[in-house]
Amino acid sequence: MVREKVRVSTRTLQWKCVESRVDNKRLCYGRFILSPLIKGQADTIGIAMRRALLGEIEGTCITQIGLRSNLYGTCGAFICARGPGYVTAQDIISPPSVEIVDNTQHIARLTEPIDLCIGLQIERNRGYRYSIKRPNNFQDGSYPIDAVFMPVRNANHSIHSYGNGNERQEILFLEIWTNGSLTPKEALHEASRNLIDLFIPFLHAEEETLHLEYNRHKGTLPPLTFHDRLAKLRKNKKEIELKYIFIDQLELPPRIYNCLKRCNIHTLLDLLNKSQKDLMKIEDFA
Repeated sequence: MVREKVRVSTRTLQWKCVESRVDNKRLCYGRFILSPLIKGQADTIGIAMRRALLGEIEGTCITQIGLRSNLYGTCGAFICARGPGYVTAQDIISPPSVEIVDNTQHIARLTEPIDLCIGLQIERNRGYRYSIKRPNNFQDGSYPIDAVFMPVRNANHSIHSYGNGNERQEILFLEIWTNGSLTPKEALHEASRNLIDLFIPFLHAEEETLHLEYNRHKGTLPPLTFHDRLAKLRKNKKEIELKYIFIDQLELPPRIYNCLKRCNIHTLLDLLNKSQKDLMKIEDFA
């Protein structure tokens, strides 16, 4: 078996927001580009990003309403209004951690001088959840409703190719529509973080294998406490992230870049492991 050295690309990927607008309080649009990509990469990133945007971002919505004042202690918000008049989202009394996106949203019209009191159960989750209606729900005055937690209403990607032969490259275009609870740019960042978190375990796998091989013939060590394990996991995750950020991506001045390369400093982790004293010893670095 031949082990081939991995070549690190010196090209710098750049992303940019080329269009951003707010159509109304519940509809925001953003268009982004990422380039330059080699053939096939744009489709790989576009498909994964679209699925992450639509299915991996959490949102908050109402999942159940109660026509009685006490919804078994699960109410997150209330509507208290007196007729006659219109009831809108502005009449919702919610906790400080909940913000109403569109307080002009119509809810009901009261034609008589009566009091309307409704309890609202608010949850945070992801995706779509179909409500399961049971007979006892209606008997106790509670009504579950279908919940759409997805803050991203739609996402599309398209690809523009340019160049000839083996030099052919691609530009990825991403279009994102959100419901106003977050901007398209915020949705893009959140989806990217979620994708990175999904791939982190694969980066841990190689290090864990080496650790097991090293300790195969050693005696059993006492188990780590929960806090020890959590601290170690955070430290390893940070080191792994830095290990895969190459100095080629930092857009350093050519003189600094060449000095670091001569000293076998290839990643951000390599650089941070050097003390200031070590760096000052590098010729032409200061």
